[in-house]
Amino acid sequence: MTSRGWAAGAAILLALSPVGGRAATEANFAARTTGDLVTLCDPKSDSAIDNAGINFCDGFVQGVILTQQEHQANPRAKQFFCLPDPPPTRNDGVGAFVAWAQASSDRLSMPAVDGLITFLGEHYPCAKHR
Repeated sequence: MTSRGWAAGAAILLALSPVGGRAATEANFAARTTGDLVTLCDPKSDSAIDNAGINFCDGFVQGVILTQQEHQANPRAKQFFCLPDPPPTRNDGVGAFVAWAQASSDRLSMPAVDGLITFLGEHYPCAKHR
C-alpha cells in the first residue's frame, strides 16, 4: 500500500464513536496509559474537555500509526501491523481498540503507545494482509 493509502487508513482508524466511557480529566491528556487514551477516545459527554479529548485521541492515534508505518517502510524493520485494504472504518477501528483495551485491566495499565501498537498487531497482523 502506498504512503497515501496508509495515511488514509490511519485517518479512517481515527474516527470516534462515543459509547459511554468515563469523563475525561486534564490528567488523562498526559496519555501515560492505555486507560488514559481510552478515556479520551471514548467520551462520556459532549463537554469541552471531552471534545478536546476526542481531538487529542485523533492526533495521538494518527501520530503513532504514521510514525510506525514510516519505520516499517524499511524492508529490514519489524512489521508490527498491516492495515487491510480497504482499512477499517474510523468508528470500527477506534471502537475495536476501546473494547479490546477495556476487556482487561492489564491492557489499561500498559503505556498508551504500547497498548495501541499491541492492539494493532493483534487485530491487523501482517501475515493476513500480505
